[in-house]
Amino acid sequence: MRGCDTVVVGAGVFGAWTAWHLQQAGQKVLLVDAYGPASARASSGGQTRVIRMAYGPDAAYTRMAQRSLVLWKAFFERIRRPELFVPAGVLWMAPAGDATADHSITALADCGVPHEVIAGDVLAARWPQIAFPDGCRALLEPGSGGLMARRAVQAVVADAQRGGAGLRIAKVLPPEGEGRLAHVTTSGGGTIHADRFVFACGPWLGRVLPDVLGGRIFPTRQEVFYFGAPAGDTRFALPALPIWLDSARQYYGFPDVEGRGFKIAHDDHGEAADPDVLERVPTPARIAHARAFIAERFPALAGAPLLGAEICQYENSSNGNFVLDSHPRFDNVWIAGGGSGHGFKHGPAVGEYVAERVLRGGSVDERFGLATKGTAQRREVH
Repeated sequence: MRGCDTVVVGAGVFGAWTAWHLQQAGQKVLLVDAYGPASARASSGGQTRVIRMAYGPDAAYTRMAQRSLVLWKAFFERIRRPELFVPAGVLWMAPAGDATADHSITALADCGVPHEVIAGDVLAARWPQIAFPDGCRALLEPGSGGLMARRAVQAVVADAQRGGAGLRIAKVLPPEGEGRLAHVTTSGGGTIHADRFVFACGPWLGRVLPDVLGGRIFPTRQEVFYFGAPAGDTRFALPALPIWLDSARQYYGFPDVEGRGFKIAHDDHGEAADPDVLERVPTPARIAHARAFIAERFPALAGAPLLGAEICQYENSSNGNFVLDSHPRFDNVWIAGGGSGHGFKHGPAVGEYVAERVLRGGSVDERFGLATKGTAQRREVH
């Protein structure tokens, strides 16, 4: 019996949007995920993610983020879920003379992204709740903001299902053979047939495709915290505070969204993690590290109570660039992964890119190729 046109393995943000674009192109699509769309074990789970355009000299990511924001907002408008985008603006803080900030300013101007460079007394006057370090300047993207991550991915999957796509909860085993892949096998012993396959299984890519990405995908444990502002204090909620990033200290955070609390997370890579068995309990050392940063940068929140935490994982490639390439052993298999902690925002454009190549072929950007991914982590993209 004939299967579907395309099976997409993995229902995180890359897989969901790839399936959505394929379904929009008239494909009969089946999404397969071991735990379900944007589950708590997935890199696409969690409450919120940042969407910003500043990427230093990596203007290709700036353009991809621009395209993604257009697609996210159009999608939310069409399904009547505008609340899934948080129009908070994004404030990126950097030390004076920071070359990455200089490159970002140039790239934003070249790409036509509205932005504002703020420094000194003006910066302190606009956001007095932030203790800016001496010599700090900040890059504000007023049109950027946040995405309600888990709900957004689940909305994309649900919309694809309304259009006829299927969803199956199953664990897919590593494919065998070469040439043309006819089917994949599940841990329950079943087979799923299709004309083509896309593997977008996030931190599981190294296990599902061990011969290609084993030792070249690095899942790391990342801790996210929510702290409570004093009663009656609105300085740490919308619209008083934008989403912010401190490039020198590698922290980022959200104002209070939906009463969850002041979100803060360290962008530095954590310990190696197994997403299947990772105990998602915060550690005292990471909480203390976050508290020390808050006391320095947001002094009114020093000693604030911890309201909650999320333990997720990054799915890092060796250099931080995505993996969007064909499988070297199968002529009808594609790979979409390597989100590396910054990939969520790009989901719509990644899905569009992969779907285009699945259906019509075309060259692959070298930065996304398997050949550029090694077995040692040397992060180049932030």
